[in-house]
Amino acid sequence: MTPMAPQDPVRLAGVDAFTATPMAGNGAAVALLPAPASERWMQALAAELQQSETAFLWHDHTADRWALRWFTPTCEVPLCGHATLAATLALAHWGLLSPGVSLQLHSRSGPLAVGLDGAGGTAAWLELPTSDLLPRAPEPWMAALPEGAPLQVWTSSLGYGVLLLSPESDLGRLDPRAEAWAAGPEPAWVVMRAGATAADSDADYCLRFFAPGLGLVEDPVTGSAHALVAPWWCRQLGRSRVRGWQPSHRPGGVTLEPRPSGMIRLSGPGVLLWDGQMARPFEPSSAASWAGVVGWSAAAGDA
Repeated sequence: MTPMAPQDPVRLAGVDAFTATPMAGNGAAVALLPAPASERWMQALAAELQQSETAFLWHDHTADRWALRWFTPTCEVPLCGHATLAATLALAHWGLLSPGVSLQLHSRSGPLAVGLDGAGGTAAWLELPTSDLLPRAPEPWMAALPEGAPLQVWTSSLGYGVLLLSPESDLGRLDPRAEAWAAGPEPAWVVMRAGATAADSDADYCLRFFAPGLGLVEDPVTGSAHALVAPWWCRQLGRSRVRGWQPSHRPGGVTLEPRPSGMIRLSGPGVLLWDGQMARPFEPSSAASWAGVVGWSAAAGDA
């Protein structure tokens, strides 16, 4: 790989993640930076692109390490699964990742292993951290949900609340704009039930994800949410691997497998929609401004 120079243009790609159907699944933009960019500029670009997340990749050639950050249109987030899958497929499209080779992308949630799933460059895998589901007391608004009171309620160190509804529940009846999703201290809610749908008869469970506290009315297919609940479903079903389906307005699915490391491997397809470069220069920053990325030193080039 030829090192990029700070004056090189920013490469951009648009990828629909966790789907093989264009304009389904969860859309993400991916920006390949020639040098560290400022947070102000990354936030402005994410707001301009208006994807649920924009992934920013920077390769520090002095240390031969990749850094990855994610921004919604309103804020930076510490973890995003679908945009990591999108970034992996964009790297393959740009000739920077080959089948059979894995990379570590350093992030605020630690180093994340990624790779391609097969030779075609249309599917990928990534490993995300998970978190314990912590029992939580129900609140009155939960009993007023269209599908009735949840069977169980949890919170998590990730900040997501989790509601388990009955297997007969129709998740499609839930209103993503309901004020209830902003009623509790959690910035986002995972609402799930057991069983498949007509759209994915192989699914073991389904979920939807509402995140007003993250600037998202509804996230279509949420890798971090599936990584959070997958260990619970594996225990419930006595399985080492499960499949989750997200019946949102842009549906998609993901296969999940807890790893011996404690991470969760997510696998799924993606569709490259567009590829180009910015016609305007970006706002560079120092490597020290990326020091908060776990495993990254404040000194440029430190290993």
